[in-house]
Amino acid sequence: MTLTTPEHAMSPLRKAAEAAEEATGLRAEIIRGVLMMSPTPRGKHAGIINALYDQLRPAVPDHLRPFQVASVAMPGDPDDYATPGLLVCDAGFGESDDWLADPGDVDLVVEVVSKGNSTKDTRDMVGWYADAGVPAYLLVDPRDGTWTLYTVPREGAYQGVLHGLYGETVAVPRLDVEIETGGFARYA
Repeated sequence: MTLTTPEHAMSPLRKAAEAAEEATGLRAEIIRGVLMMSPTPRGKHAGIINALYDQLRPAVPDHLRPFQVASVAMPGDPDDYATPGLLVCDAGFGESDDWLADPGDVDLVVEVVSKGNSTKDTRDMVGWYADAGVPAYLLVDPRDGTWTLYTVPREGAYQGVLHGLYGETVAVPRLDVEIETGGFARYA
């Protein structure tokens, strides 16, 4: 299931986010009531997302698909939404005209730490995705060649946290998938 807010029912903040995104070409998100704008990812950032997509697409169960540039709604909040680098959710989302995925249909979100906005990815989004009930959050950090897998969201925090280094495999139990990280790029 996906979520759509009709144009006439959008809050002023949501309208401002959409207008800013259209006018600037930057990616807009509303995180805990704050409008955040992000530049287009760098080549290495995008390359990691592509590598993850290439690994996940043939590996996830048939009823699921990985999606790039798709957004996730915060349940119970008409404004808040996040746009991870990649998410894995119900395949039906790809047939929808909606742009917000229901977090209940999302099995995994992936963020690649940006060079200039690392606090958002490493701190703010961990709690946000846990609050949204997303079962697994993979954070890839090209600054130091590490990754962190957060699982089991409960009361706004992930109960399971597994840290690893590039070259180590990330096992995503909910999807029964293993992700190879050895080829991921690092920032200069």
